Amino acid sequence: MSFTSATVTASVPASSANLGPGFDSFGIAHDIRDTLTARVHDGPLVIDVSGEGAQFVPRDERHLVWRAMLATFAALGVQAPGVHLTCRNTIPHSRGMGSSSAAIVGGIALARGLVEGASMSDAEALDLANQLEGHPDNVAPAQLGGFTIAGTEGEHVVVARLDVAPTIAGVLFVPTQALSTKVARGLLPEMVSHRDAAANSGRAALLVAALAGRPELLLAGTHDWLHQEQRRPAMPSSLALIDSLRADRIAATVSGAGPTVLALVPAGTETEVAKRAPGGWATYTPKIGVDGVHVTRS
Repeated sequence: MSFTSATVTASVPASSANLGPGFDSFGIAHDIRDTLTARVHDGPLVIDVSGEGAQFVPRDERHLVWRAMLATFAALGVQAPGVHLTCRNTIPHSRGMGSSSAAIVGGIALARGLVEGASMSDAEALDLANQLEGHPDNVAPAQLGGFTIAGTEGEHVVVARLDVAPTIAGVLFVPTQALSTKVARGLLPEMVSHRDAAANSGRAALLVAALAGRPELLLAGTHDWLHQEQRRPAMPSSLALIDSLRADRIAATVSGAGPTVLALVPAGTETEVAKRAPGGWATYTPKIGVDGVHVTRS
């Protein structure tokens, strides 16, 4: 195998995992996209970063996109070349919007695009992304787009991608403070009751129907018993906003590990719902259920 002389560009969407009851299994893609480009050159690794997180991310072998590229080159059986990597980030970091998954999925896509005749299938790429990220609920929508239901069987990801009904839209409320996934997951109990697990599974099934075109089921379908309330101490303002929105029958959930809040609303109401943001919070009203990673050469 050889390397292309072209510049490879990957556009990768943000995502929200869990969506309430679909803990570690549901995810949805948002039209907020990081743009990553890579080209092979004769010199050492060069990484340029702008936009979200630019002041914090490393510019060396520790960069997550490059680590994903290295893992892909290794899986393809090729020695990593000199690469000039450019990252234009629009996905907020450490806010529960899938920035790490986007970096991993984008890095894998770039490496596949740089290798002529790369033999890695899309399913193998998703398996690798899951191995690097740790669970499939964010990497699946980042790669496939849409609304995804994902799990694992052994080392392989089992996933269904569904379209989101055009009658449903999303509003993201993003606070100024960050929250690491490790801290958020550390608040979860080791055991849950059979009653709560059964309730959650029923609501998760309702949410699938809601996103397929039954928006009247969104509020009931986003009710969670397993993880959101348990994380309140780490993000009290986020849970207070969720309480306020849900009291007014707006289907609000924690986006991923938080602290961003996602509201799933009838299309056409996004602007009005976005006015509910607390002072200082950013709001996004992107199209939801959009395409996953997209790769071009130039």
